[in-house]
Amino acid sequence: MVKAFDVSKFRKTLTKSITGMSSGFNDPTDWISTGNFALNYLVSGDFNKGIPLGKVTVFAGESGAGKSYICAGNIVKHAQEQGIFVVLIDSENALDETWLKALEVDTDEKKLLKLNMSMIDDVAKTVSTFMDDYRAMNEEDRPKVLFVIDSLGMLLTPTDVDQFQKGDMKGDMGRKPKALTSLVRNTVNMIGSHNVGLVCTNHTYASQDMFDPDDKISGGQGFIYASSIVVAMKKLKLKEDADGNKISEVKGIRAGCKVMKTRYAKPFEGVQVKIPYETGMNPYSGLVDLFEKKGILVKEGNRLKYVDSKGTETKEYRKVWESGGEPLDNIMKEFNSIPEPVEETKETNTSTVEE
Repeated sequence: MVKAFDVSKFRKTLTKSITGMSSGFNDPTDWISTGNFALNYLVSGDFNKGIPLGKVTVFAGESGAGKSYICAGNIVKHAQEQGIFVVLIDSENALDETWLKALEVDTDEKKLLKLNMSMIDDVAKTVSTFMDDYRAMNEEDRPKVLFVIDSLGMLLTPTDVDQFQKGDMKGDMGRKPKALTSLVRNTVNMIGSHNVGLVCTNHTYASQDMFDPDDKISGGQGFIYASSIVVAMKKLKLKEDADGNKISEVKGIRAGCKVMKTRYAKPFEGVQVKIPYETGMNPYSGLVDLFEKKGILVKEGNRLKYVDSKGTETKEYRKVWESGGEPLDNIMKEFNSIPEPVEETKETNTSTVEE
C-alpha cells in the first residue's frame, strides 16, 4: 500500500530549511486608516480600512501635495491608536516634533522611533537587522510594527556622496533606481508573513513625453511593481472659507489623490481631499463627490438626494452633506463594499487628479 503524502511534514521541512520562507496565504488582517474615509475606500475597498500591514504602500507627488501630512501624520497617528509601534525614517530632515504633535502623533519613544537617515544602504541595513531580531522572537511576543520612510526620493547612494565631495553634481542616476528597487523588494519578502508594514513617500517629476504627459515617479518603476498600493498626489489650491464659500485667498490645499495601483479595490479612481491650513483634514472630505460618482447621491435641483435600502429619501444641500456626521455615516454603512470586480493592473504611470 502506497503511503499517503504527508503535506504537514513537508511544509515543516521546507520552512525550517529555507530561511525567510513561509507557507499559506498572507492576506492582510490589520489595516491602518489614512484619516480620510474616501481615500480609505479607494485604496482598500472599505471606508474603515486604509493601508495594510504586511505590504508596501507608496504615496507619490509633488512638493506640498500632502504626502507627509497623510503618511507621517494621519497614518502614524491611527497606527499608534491601534497599538502599532512606528519606526519613522526621515531622509528629508523635515519632520519636526512640534509639527508631528500638532497632527496628534505621540512622539514618546515607547510608541515612536524616529531615525534620521540619508543613505539607502543604511535604511536597508536597519530594516534587515530589525527583521532578523523580529523573527528571532517568540511569535506571541512579536509586536505590530509600521515603517514609514519620508521620503525615498531624498535617499542617497555612496556614489551620490562621493561625487558631491568631488564637486561632481551629476548624481547617481544609474544605481539609485536599482538600489530603491532592491530595498523595496527585499522588504516585501521579509515582512510579507508578519504584522510589519512599510509606507513610503516619493517625489514625482513632470513628463517630457508629449504623448504621455502624466507625472512620473522618481526612482524608476521597479519598486512600484513590488508595492501593493500606489497613490499619486497633486497639489491644488484651496480657495474657500470654513463655510465652503469661494474666496480669493488661499486657505489650504486640495490634495488630488489618484490610486494608480491597488490589490484590494478598483484602480485609477481619484478623489480630492481638502486640507485647510487652520483645521487640518476633515475625514469626510471627498465623500460627497465619491457618492455622486457612484450614483448614490443624486442631484435634484439645488439639493442632493439619497434613497436608502428601505426606500427612505433624504434631501439636503451640498454643504450639509459635506459637513459629515450621521447622514454620511449611514450611507457608508450601507455601501461599504465595491460592486465592481477587482482587477490588478500593471499600469503604474502617475496620472493625478485634474483641477
